[in-house]
Amino acid sequence: MIDETVTQIEEMQTQSSSIVAVKAAEALRELTDREYHTVEDFVRSVERNSSVLRQTNRSHAPLYTSQQRIVTALSESSPETVDAAKEQLLAAIEEVVTEIESSKEGAAEKAATLVADGDVVLTHENSSTVMATLEHALESGKQLDLFVTESRPRFLGRRTARQLAGRDDVDVTLIVDGAAGHYLSECDRVLVGMNCLVDDTVYNRVGTYPIVATAADAGVPVTVVASSAKFIGSGFNFENNFRSPAEVMREPADGFDVANPGYDATPTDLLDSVVTENGVIEF
Repeated sequence: MIDETVTQIEEMQTQSSSIVAVKAAEALRELTDREYHTVEDFVRSVERNSSVLRQTNRSHAPLYTSQQRIVTALSESSPETVDAAKEQLLAAIEEVVTEIESSKEGAAEKAATLVADGDVVLTHENSSTVMATLEHALESGKQLDLFVTESRPRFLGRRTARQLAGRDDVDVTLIVDGAAGHYLSECDRVLVGMNCLVDDTVYNRVGTYPIVATAADAGVPVTVVASSAKFIGSGFNFENNFRSPAEVMREPADGFDVANPGYDATPTDLLDSVVTENGVIEF
């Protein structure tokens, strides 16, 4: 399960950073099925495998922080037997997973209150927290119009459009990334997720920054919705993930380079608000 999870993260089969963090945490359960002679052997195995999971994508801050919490909880519990250590690992995993999932839902529920009935919203890519926000808004009886960017080159926005297609309470329009500025004048709000917030910078799927900058120029409020676990302090250095040129074009690049960054950086002074499970932070 650990090797499979590493492959999924490396190949970006799972997009949402919170879902990645949950899958990586759950993958560590595999270690409780193995035999160990001593507590020290077990703890070293957890540390080693956790490090492998963390290193698979150093742009995923929640992956880093959740794995760090699990290892720290195990080490600080000072278990006296291997069985006790395994129980502590499972408890730490359960606590982290529950917190990630509940905080995401809490943030989504609060963000949904900022979306009014009849609003025209623009979103980018396929954030699981944004999807939960839209679901809360629609379940409360609101009607929405939604513009979704394709989010090239992996076309993540198409997932969002398909997931909401066929509903009577939301009219979805899929647009190419470059058309966001054209449609922003019709929008009441931009709603996006984030990978992490480090100091005064929001890191999110590439294409977020130009949308936010254009929205700021057009006077359209931008709300970022995410769990508070994505507010990162010291100890984490964001490293962008540069993807294969083959995602951009199938034929070989003859005489030129192809750049395919996974994320971009958006300064918080361009935002209207960031919503977490703890409340709304206005800028």
